[in-house]
Amino acid sequence: MKKFSSKVIATLYPLGPGLAFSLVLLILAACGGRPVVEATPTSPLEATQAVEVVLVVATSSSTPTPRPTNTATTTPTTTQTPTPTNTPSPTVTSTPTPTPTPTHPLMIQFMRQQDYPGSEITIEETLEAGVNYDRYLVSYLSEGNKIYALLTIPQGEKPASGWPVVIFNHGYIPPAQYRTTERYVAYVDAFARNGYIVFRSDYRGHGNSEGEATGGYGSPAYTIDVLNAVAAVKTLPETDPNRIGMWGHSMGGQITLRAMVTTSEIKAGVIWAGVVASYPDMLERWRRRSESSSEATPTPDPTNPRRRWRQELVETYGSPEENPEFWASISPNSYLSDLSGPIQLHHGTADDSVPVEFSETLQAEMEAAGQPVELYLYENDNHNISNSFETAMERSIQFFDKYVKGSDAVGS
Repeated sequence: MKKFSSKVIATLYPLGPGLAFSLVLLILAACGGRPVVEATPTSPLEATQAVEVVLVVATSSSTPTPRPTNTATTTPTTTQTPTPTNTPSPTVTSTPTPTPTPTHPLMIQFMRQQDYPGSEITIEETLEAGVNYDRYLVSYLSEGNKIYALLTIPQGEKPASGWPVVIFNHGYIPPAQYRTTERYVAYVDAFARNGYIVFRSDYRGHGNSEGEATGGYGSPAYTIDVLNAVAAVKTLPETDPNRIGMWGHSMGGQITLRAMVTTSEIKAGVIWAGVVASYPDMLERWRRRSESSSEATPTPDPTNPRRRWRQELVETYGSPEENPEFWASISPNSYLSDLSGPIQLHHGTADDSVPVEFSETLQAEMEAAGQPVELYLYENDNHNISNSFETAMERSIQFFDKYVKGSDAVGS
């Protein structure tokens, strides 16, 4: 092992050689080397002199031991643990809420929520009297329209409760051709002769009546006029307000049926050759025979404004297959359990305007609903039941006598 020597000279004054030597040893121990003494003090005198001390420091290598480099300990790089991605919750696809069917005035529930106050009746003209009854041209109000009507009042002593009433709903007549005192003369006469007040409304837009003639199927307007007529006739002092029946022919049959599921004030109804089918049946099954041919032709003529209601309803609400709820909501046939009274039906089997199946179907529907109903068919008779008029009229009067004039209806 190669040795390197270094000299350390210390001048120690009063210190003795022993103490000085001990200091050197401490220094060497601190430095990690072994001391080699080259000279030692010879006498106590020398202790007071400068002392030269030679120290030999042994190293283990010829290369000086490098002083450790303060290498900064590499701080481990913190690898950021990725934040776990939240697994997206499955999107809850909400079932779209069905768009509510827009309200239509034809809806039975809507009609039941309306008011039909009518008005006092104004006598516009006194007409020639019948055999045992008086006749008047009168007017009343319906939704602000002045509506004309034919009124008959039995002569003689009035019953204590007043005379029973027949609200008479005529069928389709071109509004511009309609005259209050024309048509249905024999029909009105038969009821008036038998002790009934008869009130036959023109409907709006007919004859001199105000308002627009909108037809009896695509609008409730005519039914509204009739319901206001019920309220108006009750203002007459001659009327028994608890004994009111309703008669309808053709389109007037639909008005009668609609009125009887809207109000409870009608004790019984009689319908001749009535358009009493549900609306889907009117769209799909209503056919007329041509006067010159036995072939069936569709009733709805797209060029006829009066029948445009079919197209408008389908475009707005969809077909009966697409929106059966709507078509049921406007059909009186869907509300037969709420009828205000029994119904008697009459129909000629040769009717080429309204299918006899309409009356047959209504009979079956009423029976299924537990409602009293009568149906009379007249073989080979026409739309007006002309061949069997007297028979059909007699049956009609008897029916009203039982359910309107009779004691069963009084006060009910």
